[in-house]
Amino acid sequence: MNAAVTDHYAREHQNWHWQVPAEMNVAQLCAHRWSRDPIRAVRPAIIWEDEDGASDRVSFASLSERVERFAAALSRLGVGAGDSVAVCLPQRIETAVSLLAVMHLGAIAVPLTVLFGPDALEYRLGHAKCKVAIADGASLANVLAVRARVPTLATVIACAGARDAAALDWDTLLAAETSGAPLARTRATDAAVIIYTSGTTGPPKGALIPHQAMYGNSSGFIYSHNLFPQRGDVFWSPADWAWTGGLWDALLPTLFFGHTLIGYRGRFDPERAFALMERHKVTCSFLFPTALKMMMKAVPRPRDRFDLRLRSIMSAGESVGETVFRWVETALGVTPNEMFGQTELNYVVGNCAAMWPARPGSMGRAYPGHQVAVIDAFGRLCPVGETGDVAVNRRDIHGDLDPVFFLGYLGNEAGTRAKYEGDWCRTGDMAHMDADGYLWYQGRSDDVIKSAGYRIGPSEVENCLVQHPAVAMAAVIGKPDRERGAIVKAFIVLAAGHQANAELEADLAKHVRGKLAPYEYPKEFEFVTELPMTTTGKIQRKVLRDREAERGAR
Repeated sequence: MNAAVTDHYAREHQNWHWQVPAEMNVAQLCAHRWSRDPIRAVRPAIIWEDEDGASDRVSFASLSERVERFAAALSRLGVGAGDSVAVCLPQRIETAVSLLAVMHLGAIAVPLTVLFGPDALEYRLGHAKCKVAIADGASLANVLAVRARVPTLATVIACAGARDAAALDWDTLLAAETSGAPLARTRATDAAVIIYTSGTTGPPKGALIPHQAMYGNSSGFIYSHNLFPQRGDVFWSPADWAWTGGLWDALLPTLFFGHTLIGYRGRFDPERAFALMERHKVTCSFLFPTALKMMMKAVPRPRDRFDLRLRSIMSAGESVGETVFRWVETALGVTPNEMFGQTELNYVVGNCAAMWPARPGSMGRAYPGHQVAVIDAFGRLCPVGETGDVAVNRRDIHGDLDPVFFLGYLGNEAGTRAKYEGDWCRTGDMAHMDADGYLWYQGRSDDVIKSAGYRIGPSEVENCLVQHPAVAMAAVIGKPDRERGAIVKAFIVLAAGHQANAELEADLAKHVRGKLAPYEYPKEFEFVTELPMTTTGKIQRKVLRDREAERGAR
C-alpha cells in the first residue's frame, strides 16, 4: 500500500452523480460529435499497425465520415434498427468503423473473435440471428463454412484484402456510397451490442448491452486510469476488441473521451509491446496480469532500454499478485490499478492510485456511481470479513439507476432472473470486504474458468470433446496455475475400443482448437473410469476441483 496517497475515496463516491440523457447513440458519442470539434476533428482517433509492418491511421473527422458511409452501405443491404450484425475482426480500423456503423443505424453489433472456429461461430451467428457478418482473412473461411447453416445470414462482407466470390467487398461497398446514412434516434436503454459470455450449464449466453453502458463504464475508466483523460493521453491495450475488456475497457471509452487509441494486429510479444508503447508515446494501458508477468520476465528493467511515458496501468481478469504489483511500481514507475467487472455489469470495482491507496491483491473498492456489496445465499449483506457473492445494486448510493447494467440474456429470461436477488445483481464471483470497503477475491461460485484473462465455460468445451469418437463422457474444470490463474483440465471417460496415450491427448486438444478457440482447448487430460455425478445425472465439477485442490496441497 502506498502510504503517500491521500484517501479521497469517500469524497469522490459521494460527489458522483449519473446524468444520462434519455436518447443517446454510441456512434454519436465516440465519433460524430468530435468531427465538429476543430481540435479533435484532426486528431488521430486510431493509429494502427500489424506485426508484418503495415500501418494506417484515421482522424476523428475521417472516422465519422467512414462510419456514416458504411452505415449507408449496411442500410442498402437491408440492415435496420434491431437487426444483428456480426463483426468478426481483430484490432483494425475497419473493426471500429463496423461496430460504430451498426450502432449508428440502431442495429445491434455482435463482436466475435477471429479465434473462434466454425462450431463456436455457427452457434453465435445463429443464436443472435445475424443478418450480415463482416470478416477479414483470419475469419472469412470459417464464416463462409457455416453460412449455409445460419438461415438469417444473408450477406458476408470481406475486408482488409480478403477476397471470396461468396462475399461482398468492403472497399467496393464503401466507394459506392457518396453520402452517409442518417443517425438513428436511439434511447439510452436500447440494445447496442450482444457479447457472448461463457456458459456453465449450457451454451454461451448473449448479454444485451445498452447504449447507456457507455456512461456506466465511464466512472471505472476515469478512475482506473488516474483521472482519464489528461492532456496528451494515448491509450493502448492488447485486449481483443471482440471482448468486453477490449471493447468497453479500451476502444470505446478512449474514443468517447476524444483521445487517440493505438491498435495492433498480431500476437502479444513483450519486446514488441514495449517498443510500441515507446514509439506511440502511450500514457495509459490495460494489461492482463499474464501479459505483465511475461513482460517482467522478458524485460526486467524496461526503462533502461525504452523511453516510456506510462502514467497508468489497469489490470483485470485475475489477481496481479504482489510480486508483479511491486515490479510494475519499481520497473515502470506506475502503481497498477486492479479492476473487477464482468460482461453483464462492467467496470464496477477497482483502484485509483491517484485518489486512494491501492492494496496489492485487492480487487479494489466500488467505483463512484456503483453500489457494491457482498451478499449471502439469501441476499443478506455479509458482515465485514465474511465471504459471499459480490453483487451490484440497480441503484447508486443516491438512489439513481445505475446505467452500467446489461438488459438481459438474449432469449433467456430464466437466466436473467437468476442473476438478481431483488435489486442486487449477483456476479458469481466470491469475495470478502474489509472494514475500508476493499474487496478480496476468493473464487467463482459457479464453474466458469478464468484463464489468462479469458472466461471459459466448461459446458461448451465438454460438448465439443464428446463429439470426438474416442470420448464417451467429459468433464472440464479450471486447474490453478501460477502463470495463467487457471488452465483448462479435462477428465475423460473413454469410449469402448480406445486407449489413453499422448497421441490421443494431442488429437483431443487439436479437435477442440479447431472447433472452438485456441484458449479453450484443454492443456491437461486425465483419463478416468467414471465421473462424479448427482442423482439427476449432472457432473459434479466441484468434486473434481476439490480433488485437484487436495492434490495441490499435498
